[in-house]
Amino acid sequence: MSSSQSSPSSPPPTSGDSPPPNLPLKKIPGDYGLPFLGPVKDRYDFFYNQGRDEFFRSRIKKYNSTIFRTNMPPGPFIAHNPKVIAVLDAVSFPVLFDTSKVEKRNVFDGTFFPSTAFTGGYRVCSYLDPSEPNHAILKGLFLSLLAARHNKFIPLLQNSISDLFTNIEDSLSKTGKADFNTLSDNMSFSYFFRLFCDRDPSDTKIGSESNGSKILSSWLFLQLAPLFTLGLKYLPNFLEDFLLHTFPLPYFPVKSGYEKIYDGFYVSASKILDEAEKLGMKRDEACHNLVFMAGFNSYAGTKVMFPDLIKWVASAGESLQRRLADEIRTVVKSEGGVTYSALNKMSLVKSVVYEALRIDPPVPYQYGHAKVDMVVHSHDAAFEIKKGEMIFGYQPCATRDGRVFENPDEFVGDRFVGEEGEKLLKYVYWSNGRETDDPTTENKQCPAKDMVVLLSKVMLVEFFLRYDTLTVEVGTLLLGASVKITSLTKAGAATA
Repeated sequence: MSSSQSSPSSPPPTSGDSPPPNLPLKKIPGDYGLPFLGPVKDRYDFFYNQGRDEFFRSRIKKYNSTIFRTNMPPGPFIAHNPKVIAVLDAVSFPVLFDTSKVEKRNVFDGTFFPSTAFTGGYRVCSYLDPSEPNHAILKGLFLSLLAARHNKFIPLLQNSISDLFTNIEDSLSKTGKADFNTLSDNMSFSYFFRLFCDRDPSDTKIGSESNGSKILSSWLFLQLAPLFTLGLKYLPNFLEDFLLHTFPLPYFPVKSGYEKIYDGFYVSASKILDEAEKLGMKRDEACHNLVFMAGFNSYAGTKVMFPDLIKWVASAGESLQRRLADEIRTVVKSEGGVTYSALNKMSLVKSVVYEALRIDPPVPYQYGHAKVDMVVHSHDAAFEIKKGEMIFGYQPCATRDGRVFENPDEFVGDRFVGEEGEKLLKYVYWSNGRETDDPTTENKQCPAKDMVVLLSKVMLVEFFLRYDTLTVEVGTLLLGASVKITSLTKAGAATA
């Protein structure tokens, strides 16, 4: 469909950054195709015919617009309405953060809503709109919880990472490779359980950290399967599509495992649950929310973020790795340890973390229903969106906007160093908000946004206090990159 220009007598309010003057108001290009067939065709394009990135690139080129209409998977029969308006540039994308203009009820996973059986029969905080009373109670609880435990973030992670690197070195010496994902996942589960519950998971029904990690990974998969492709060559596309994208997968395969996780938190996090009850929450509802925050928001986040961070640092080469090592060791020595003050003085470390979040946002999709009629603008035009329409954003398109970032598809470790680099942070959108914004009970920005950045910085610092360089083999997984470490050069030593 070609774009056409219209002139409403009283245009609705605009969203996003302040628009340039005199932008033409155009009709949103694109269409949804025939009922049922259109969504299925777009689903096949997305998963099989084109792939995720080409799906969006080809439509941007076809319509000569970063705002257009399309269907988003999974479509029939999981999502009753797959129709969206895609906003795929750095200017239009922030409309999805404005909860005065978009409703975020039940859109955490997109156009479908997984069964509440996965969360004890409750709609947990991530699926609530800020207008719902429980949202403020739950998010306020999470924010206060993180604030109360912030002194534990660094020392607890240092201990966990020390064990991680020991396991990596053992694996390297035995097989010549180390599966970073599996070892990091195990570490992350143990870390978050110990952070929130003040005990080791092995002291509960959960058992080993690897068992807890496997349970949560299976729990995540069954909820998010409609958004994945397995990429198995021996499995025909039509069969995979039928199995993963046609009907929701059931809860019962992970029921017993999830109950172990839930019981572990219910018994071990009694102080947190006591506080939730004082705020008027049901104890079991608060516990299911805590499990979701620890298992979905936190564990799943590091499941993607830590391998991606290592992948990009390894791919950037020895020069960046040695610059990181020099900065880290110099600052740690002058500050007398790995402290908040020391981390804040590591400008290259901070930039590398922000760049990893920019080029590969851990959560690539954002959704919201328009609460009001509005006008959303791209760099070049304005478009009217009607109340009730679903707005969709693919974050890598927005954070790789070539009108904002030079060489947007290239990992530039020092991109955010210096005054000019720091000005670009407002276009880093990984946390369901700008990097320059803060999470509150009134918005949907990740409550652990600053914690994620901190943990990523500590991961780099602890790595380069021990090693000078590394090499890796990179592949793809359902969530993020597959990273296998093939060599480590210890500080002042030969290759391990």
